[in-house]
Amino acid sequence: MVPFPYGLPKAELHLHLEGSLEPEMMLALSERNRVALPYRSAADIREAFAFGSLQAFLDIYYAGMSVLGTPRDFYELTFAYLKKTASQGVIHAEMFFDPQAHREKGLAFADLLDPIEQACAEAERSMGVSTRLIPCFLRDRPLAEAKALWREMEPHAHRIAAVGLDSQEVGYPPCLFGRIFADVRGAGLKVVAHAGEEGPPEYVREALDLLHAARIDHGVRSIEDPELTQRLVREKIPLTVCPYSNWKLGVFPSLQQHNLPKLIEAGLMVTVHSDDPAYLGAYIGENFEACQNEMGLPAAVLVQLARNSFEASFLDEASKRQYQEKIDTYLKANPAA
Repeated sequence: MVPFPYGLPKAELHLHLEGSLEPEMMLALSERNRVALPYRSAADIREAFAFGSLQAFLDIYYAGMSVLGTPRDFYELTFAYLKKTASQGVIHAEMFFDPQAHREKGLAFADLLDPIEQACAEAERSMGVSTRLIPCFLRDRPLAEAKALWREMEPHAHRIAAVGLDSQEVGYPPCLFGRIFADVRGAGLKVVAHAGEEGPPEYVREALDLLHAARIDHGVRSIEDPELTQRLVREKIPLTVCPYSNWKLGVFPSLQQHNLPKLIEAGLMVTVHSDDPAYLGAYIGENFEACQNEMGLPAAVLVQLARNSFEASFLDEASKRQYQEKIDTYLKANPAA
C-alpha cells in the first residue's frame, strides 16, 4: 500500500527540470554526447552531492547540466521526471527550465521547448499528469542575456504559463530585472521569482512590488519581517517551499528545525515541493513525508498543503475544482486525515 504522503494527490510547482537529472542518466548522456565528467559511477556522483550552500550546489549542478546537449535529452529528462513524480501522487506539474544555461551548446529556446512539450503531452496521455512550463532567467548572468532570451521566447509566449527568476540569489536582487519582467507581463504571462531563500525579506518585497510576482519560490525568510508576512497573508501570495532543499543547502541545519510549521501557523499560503530532487535525494513524496515525520505535521495539514498546491497553480478555476475533488476521492478511500 502506498504511504499516505505519497499517494495524496498534489501539484508540483517548484521543480527545476535540470535538477531531476539522476546520476544514471547523467552518465548515460555523458557517454552519448561525449561530455567528460569527473565521475566513474553513479555512486561517485551521489557522493559529490554534499552541499553546504546554494553556491556549492550550483557549482555541481551546472557541471551536471553540461551533459544535456540535444533535444532528445530534454525529452527523456522530462518524461523520466514526470513518470517518477506521478508515482508519488503528482497529477499536475509546473516545471522550471533554464534556457540560458544551454545557449552556448547551440540550443535555441525552441530546441528545448519542443521536446519538453512532447514529453508532457505523452505523460498526459499515458499517466494523466497535466503540465505547465516556466522558463527562467538566470539572475547571476548578464542582463543582456536575459533580454536576448526574452526576444527569442516572446513568439512562444502562448506555449508557456509564466517566466521565473532563479539561480544564485544573494547579490542579485529582483530590482535588477524590473524592466524585463514588465515586458513579460505585457505579453500576458505570469511572473514567479526565487526570493527569500538565502536572500533577505527585502528581496521578497521587491519581487512583489517591482516584478509583480504571482508566487514566491522559497520565501522562507519572509517571516523575519512581520509587516511583509502580514502582506503575504492578506494578499494570499503562495510560497513554494522546498524542505529538503532548504536543509541540504544550509538554509536550516535540519529538517526538524525548518520553519515550515511557523509559516503555516502564521497563516501563509504554503505549498511543498522538491526543487532539484535528483541532486537532493528527495522527490515530492519524501518532502511530504518529512513534513509528517520530521516536523510533526498531522495528516490534515498535509491535505491542506496538497489543496494549496492546486489553489496556487496556474490552472483555470474549473480544473482546480476537479483536482480538489480528486483529493476528496482519495480521502474517502484513505481516511488517514
